Parts: sequence; C-alpha cells; structure tokens
Amino acid sequence: MHPKKLKQLKKHLKSSTSAKTSYITQMQHYREVFKDDPQILILINNVLEADRLLAAGLAPQPLPVLQVPDDFQDQLFKRINEQYAMGDPRGDAAWNTLSAALPKVDQLLRDFRDYIEDQYGMWAYISAPFLKDLADNLGNGPVLEVMAGNGYISKGLKRLHPTQTVITTDSKAWTKENGNQTGKQPVTAIETLDAVNAFQKYAADLDYVIMAWSPDKLTIDWDLLQAMRASEVDVPLICIGEKYGATGSKAFWDHAEYQDGPLVEKLNAHYRPFDLIHDQVYVIK
Repeated sequence: MHPKKLKQLKKHLKSSTSAKTSYITQMQHYREVFKDDPQILILINNVLEADRLLAAGLAPQPLPVLQVPDDFQDQLFKRINEQYAMGDPRGDAAWNTLSAALPKVDQLLRDFRDYIEDQYGMWAYISAPFLKDLADNLGNGPVLEVMAGNGYISKGLKRLHPTQTVITTDSKAWTKENGNQTGKQPVTAIETLDAVNAFQKYAADLDYVIMAWSPDKLTIDWDLLQAMRASEVDVPLICIGEKYGATGSKAFWDHAEYQDGPLVEKLNAHYRPFDLIHDQVYVIK
C-alpha cells in the first residue's frame, strides 16, 4: 500500500484522546528505559518538550532528525559490555531489554508528525525560530494566510507583530473528517473562505500570501496560483511544502515559478526536515 494511503487509514483508526495518551505515555516510558543512552534520550526529550509547548498553546522549538542513528545498536552493545563483566546476567538482561525496545522507540520517533497532525492539527511543523524569521523578513505589511488549518502561522505573526494585519482563512473542510483536529482547535480567529475566494477578497490590500501544506489530493493550490497570476496585484506566494511529495498538486509544482535569493535563504534558515518528509519554504510567482 502507498505510504500516504496507509497513513490516512491509520488516522481513521485512532481517536485524538487515545492517541495522545498512548503516544506520550509510551514516550515517557522509553525515556526511562533509555535514560543511560544520551543519543536516544535527547530525541525523546525533544518530542516531549515539543508536545508540552504545543499543549500550552506555544510554538515549539526546532527538532533534530527523529530517528535512531544507524550505528546506535553497536554503540549500545559497546556500552553494555563496558558496564558489565562478561557473563554478568545483568548485562544480558539490559541488552535484551534495550535491543527489543529499540525498534519500538524508533517507530514512535518516526510517528511524531502523525501524532501532532492528529492531536493538534499541525501539518507543517511551525517552530518559534521559523516564525521569528518569517516575521522579520516579511515585515509589518498585510499578510493573508490561506488553508490556515488551526492558524499556527497567523498566531505566531500576530504575537510578534501585534499591529500587523494578518488575515487568516481556511475552508474548514477538514472539520468534517473524523479523528483529525485540523480546524477543530483554532489558535486564532479564522475566516471561513477557500484559498481562491480569500485571495480575491483581500488581494488589493496584501503584501504576501502564505500557504502551508496544501493537501496532496486537491488542486486548490494550482487554482490559487492561477487566480494570483490573473490578478492585477503582484503578490508573492510564500509556500511551505514538499515538492512533488506529501503536499500540493503536480500541476502546482509543474507550473510554479520558483524565486531565488536572500529571502528564500532566510526563510529556510530555521525550517529543517525532522523526518522522511523534506518540506521547505518556497517563494513562488
């Protein structure tokens, strides 16, 4: 089965509350199991701290790559051999416990994006340093966020620039899906508008349009880009996504005109992949 379809099926099979309890409880358990192994411990602690901040309504910090290092099992074997004498049953027990737990914790680390999508409706991982880069480099002019989901980007911009006009919109179609918190836990006020209608309504008053993680099954991103090009207003589109991957439509990626330069570099300074999805920030016209 295609990984994206498998991921979608998994989402329908678990409720938001049970997912949080199960995932975080397991992570807390493995933090204790791997308390003597800093390489794993730091990954688990990053996950737990990100969850704590999100639960408190705060932007999380950037994440390291959330997967067990390829050579960790060898390092684990070496550590146990140095800690226990040859033939010591405690060493055998430690090895059996930790080696059995390793693939489980590795899978949990890889599942962190699924968890924050289900629990918080956060698809693009929006960290505090990235929000600072975005606010600093886009300036204080009016901004429209389309497909805003729960509004994490807009909330961050409003916090950093309280007087800035930040228009937050979403069709809220996701609210009809079971087991998904997108649109159900907004962190800021969101106007119910699809991307094209939102742009057409506010185009004359904008400096930038922001679009993060357009759904990969829909062509609304391509519809938006065509509407922006047909407009007399020349507004750049700040797009966060994985090109020809987990986000957006093929038509959009095929026809996008990608801008280079300092703005693109600065917006990607603190936007880093933490798993197998390699999304980044694009400036598109």
